[in-house]
This record gives sequence, C-alpha cells and structure tokens, in this order.
Amino acid sequence: MNIEQIRDYCLKLGPVTESFPFDDTTLVFKVHNKMFALITLKGPIRINLKCDPEYAITLREEYDFVIPGYHMNKKHWNTLCDIETIPSNLIEQWIKDSYQLVWNSLPKKTRLISENKKV
Repeated sequence: MNIEQIRDYCLKLGPVTESFPFDDTTLVFKVHNKMFALITLKGPIRINLKCDPEYAITLREEYDFVIPGYHMNKKHWNTLCDIETIPSNLIEQWIKDSYQLVWNSLPKKTRLISENKKV
C-alpha cells in the first residue's frame, strides 16, 4: 500500500480526523481526539498502530517488519516497517484493529452519538 491508500482507508473507518500535531512529517489519525495511527512521511514510511498487548507480542514474534512502537508505549503500540513488503490485507486489518481498540475505549455516550450521526 502507498501512503494515499493508507490515508484513504483510515478516513473511511468512521469519524476520523487527520492532523500533524507533532511535526510536519508525522501524519496522525484520530477518532474523537484519540490516536489510532501515526504515519511517518519522511524517509521510509512507517506506521504506528495501537494493539492489544498480547497480540502485539505475537505479531512481533511472527513478523520481522513489526517492532515495538517507535516513540510510543511499547506495550500498546507496534510499528510497521517496510510498508511496501506487507500485504495490503494485513495493513488494513491492523489499522482496523487499532481503530476498533480506540473506538471501544470511548465512553458509550460518545459512541452512541457518533453512531446516530451515521444513520
């Protein structure tokens, strides 16, 4: 996947915003002001994604291109390196998993308001 495909996929997931809160080379995607994906645009493209702690370890053991979250809480975040070599379906699934983890952590009221706006 290229950066535009990743961006389009993130924005399709729901009430998602994108911004550059840290610098002009780190694109951040949020759902209700909670980060679920960070993408480096300078140098090799890398994606930081939130992940269930046990699953994060499993992915790191299974795939060489998955490492502990760069500049993030290593327990809850993974970094995907060498994006060009990762099958698109894996990237999409892990982005969706990250989004869902953050979505599920939102207050019920916030989720209900967003779901009602979709209808």
